[in-house]
Amino acid sequence: MAKLTLSDDTVASLRVNGAQAHTEFFDADVPGLFVDVQRGGRKTFRVRHSVAGRIKVKTLGDTGQISLAKARAIAVELRGGNAWRSNPLPFPSIVVDAAAAPTPDMTLSEFFLDHYLPYVKSYKRSWTTDECMIRVHLVRHLGSFVMAQMKPPAIAQFVVQMREAGYAVGTCNRALVLIRYGFSLAVRWEFPGFLLNPMRDIRNLRDDNKRERFLSDAELHQLIKVVAESDNTVLMHIVLFLTYTGARKREVLDARWDDVNWDSLSWRIPITKSGKVRHIPLSKGAQRLLLERRNAQNTKKVALGDLGTPFIFANPKTLRPFVSVYYSWDTVRKKSGLAGLRMHDLRHSFASFLVNAGRSLYEVQELLGHADIRTTSRYAHLSRERLNAAVEVIAPEVPWRK
Repeated sequence: MAKLTLSDDTVASLRVNGAQAHTEFFDADVPGLFVDVQRGGRKTFRVRHSVAGRIKVKTLGDTGQISLAKARAIAVELRGGNAWRSNPLPFPSIVVDAAAAPTPDMTLSEFFLDHYLPYVKSYKRSWTTDECMIRVHLVRHLGSFVMAQMKPPAIAQFVVQMREAGYAVGTCNRALVLIRYGFSLAVRWEFPGFLLNPMRDIRNLRDDNKRERFLSDAELHQLIKVVAESDNTVLMHIVLFLTYTGARKREVLDARWDDVNWDSLSWRIPITKSGKVRHIPLSKGAQRLLLERRNAQNTKKVALGDLGTPFIFANPKTLRPFVSVYYSWDTVRKKSGLAGLRMHDLRHSFASFLVNAGRSLYEVQELLGHADIRTTSRYAHLSRERLNAAVEVIAPEVPWRK
């Protein structure tokens, strides 16, 4: 635990101390407010406050989703409004809608729409995914249940109905994770009637459908040959850049010229899945590709600033990022004889090529932007040729006896 006067720059520079799994940095201005910094890089505003004589810790949100000023304002409100040591309260008092206050007969629909969603919106970048799951599945099938009275059999039956309706195991498991987290929040917040989480006895379904698709050199060359003939003139550059960088599809589609640093030969991804900025070195192939893109845009008088498109892979018709390239991609992969290939498999292949070339998992982890090496380990795919070559080095060390 450390105490210091927090500022936006200070928060951005905080790192875990030593070999600790996480470090708490307390604000010297607002008692109880602290930043919980995880070894993986995640930083979360939390506040310790007293409720009926008991010390509670409330999570306010990730530092990338909630400002320091707002975190301080909420912390002051939670601690009674008189905890500010230096500056006045920068935000008005928080007003809670009495109609949305939790009751023992609150339905699952009321909980997730009135309490869960407003909470996750404060810190979770993918809250829209949760909202879709809530409205399409939870509200439709479980919304009328009194949440505090729900039992494991009702949830198990819900999963059975989803499977009978043809939903994939992964979709069912995402619904279970969402319900489990919702119940844990209700228990943590001490909502009336919530004593135990009924999801403690419900396990996720076994999912054996994890796809580990890696392109061979021959498949990659065939793909590039076909994509060069696509009616979508930008698709080839998109596919190549995905292959050169190992980035995610949306990161490439939204890439901007301002994020390319020609001095350091790197590409900056400002918004990533983990919420952290990532810098990817640009290989010679990636550099040539970007120069081709710039020349193509100049030729069509869509150069930087000319027609106001800051995007590297802009749709020539809209000068904005493609919303989707599915149909042109689907055509290319079928013509290539790779009908099941996903664009995300280019990211898998990027990692596979690196590992097969002898690069370490740590290097792959850094390039892919994984916070946990265990996530990277699934990309530790070695070609059969490398494995065969590896065992051959033992032969000279073993004397053969007749």
